[in-house]
Amino acid sequence: QVQLVESGGGSVQAGGSQRLSCAASGRTFSSHCMGWFRQAPGKEREFVAAISRIGASKYYADSVKGRFTISRDNAKNTLYLQMNSLKPEDTAVYYCAAGPLGGSFDYVTPRTEEYNYWGQGTQVTVSS
Repeated sequence: QVQLVESGGGSVQAGGSQRLSCAASGRTFSSHCMGWFRQAPGKEREFVAAISRIGASKYYADSVKGRFTISRDNAKNTLYLQMNSLKPEDTAVYYCAAGPLGGSFDYVTPRTEEYNYWGQGTQVTVSS
């Protein structure tokens, strides 16, 4: 079982930066690929970025590629999302999620249905 708690959300102006963190409890953090998702008002939850168990592989949605960076520190049981050049359309509740337990070290997935554990979300608001 993995419990996830996001932090770092808030309000920022367009063009600015923000760093989200996701603290995980339990002893299996390093055994899960991890992902960030977001949900804007009136829209479905969408994939943002994912990272493999040891960080060797990363995968980004086209909408954030080149602006967002996902990383993890397995010694601290923490997942990060560095967001640069933020746009108003990045406004959403951001969720971290833990994917399948075990598997290959370079496995990543953007598929929402493969993530079993979710945080409560943190709001990011980007004003123009």
